[in-house]
Amino acid sequence: MMPKANQGEPPPMMQRVAVEIGMGTDIRGTDYTKAAVRALRDALWHNSLNVAAALGKDTDSMVVEVLIGVPKPEKVDTAQVLAVLPHGTGTVKVMEGGLEIVNDAGTGSTVMASAAAIVRLDI
Repeated sequence: MMPKANQGEPPPMMQRVAVEIGMGTDIRGTDYTKAAVRALRDALWHNSLNVAAALGKDTDSMVVEVLIGVPKPEKVDTAQVLAVLPHGTGTVKVMEGGLEIVNDAGTGSTVMASAAAIVRLDI
């Protein structure tokens, strides 16, 4: 099931149950979205959250706030980043951060993105 976009901030009764962090790169293509997607995957794929099941909740009841840091936030396609979430609903906020490292010839760059996934449940 594809995650759905959630408008605005999470409802006040939602409690933070996990913060997952990751880093992603696009080595030669200067593709900010690719780096952001890889950063979120890095954050999510190194964990197995069992907290929803432990609390008797459906995994799709999770609300995930995704924060992405890249040097040029306007170059990130947030819909592609949101599509990475395997469960629940989410929002994506992109802000200045990360790194862009220009190659010696000045013809391209490596982009590094940072990601945080803040997971909330109604408990």
